[in-house]
Amino acid sequence: MIDKPHLHTVLSPKLLDIYDVENSIVVIIDVFRATSTIATALNNGATKIIPIDNVEKCIAIGKSTPNSITAGERDGKVIEGLQYGNSPAEYSRSFIENKTLVLTTTNGTKLLHMALNKGASNVITGSFPNLSAVCDYLLQQNKNVFLGCSAWKDRFNLEDTLFAGAVIEKVKEHFTIHCDSSLMAEQMYQLHKNDLNSFIRNTTHWHRLAKHGLEKDMEYCVSIDVANVLPTYINDALYI
Repeated sequence: MIDKPHLHTVLSPKLLDIYDVENSIVVIIDVFRATSTIATALNNGATKIIPIDNVEKCIAIGKSTPNSITAGERDGKVIEGLQYGNSPAEYSRSFIENKTLVLTTTNGTKLLHMALNKGASNVITGSFPNLSAVCDYLLQQNKNVFLGCSAWKDRFNLEDTLFAGAVIEKVKEHFTIHCDSSLMAEQMYQLHKNDLNSFIRNTTHWHRLAKHGLEKDMEYCVSIDVANVLPTYINDALYI
């Protein structure tokens, strides 16, 4: 019998240190809204996305990168000094095609750099808009997988865990999963997969972002396969 690779769900960046992700695939999950925006921008023709974990570096790289725009948010609001925000709706093909997006966000870009620093061999980004692309890739690679939930300021959140559950439901037959957080994620997704648009209205992040009029953003971010590409981190940027 061939040993299956292992799959774990990391519910918060704060927990990443207790896992050995070296030589493994880490899926960065930040449903509201970074990884949904990343998939959307690349699907609409962005050349690449450079994820940055601090604002000053984001501004500096934007100035030195031809045909680029800088974007980012903290607590749901565009950061002073950057040009655009973290809304998928901002990155239509007519706007983003053939441009480089230099992006910094509250949670997702931070976790991505943490995974790289811990020796992950493959880093991709996932959200409901590119669910199938993520699952297809994981099934092809035959490597250990860590589903990394970006959470919110290190606190557990529901939407990232729901996406982890959606992935697990699709790929679980091909992995060894002895992980209570994965079991919880899958069962929570199975309970609510037919009413995601209703269920997400209970989340803390929904209430936080709805104050800024971002309800349509969040509904888009739980729409399956509407930007079904695979953002992959290669040489300091995300490409498809």
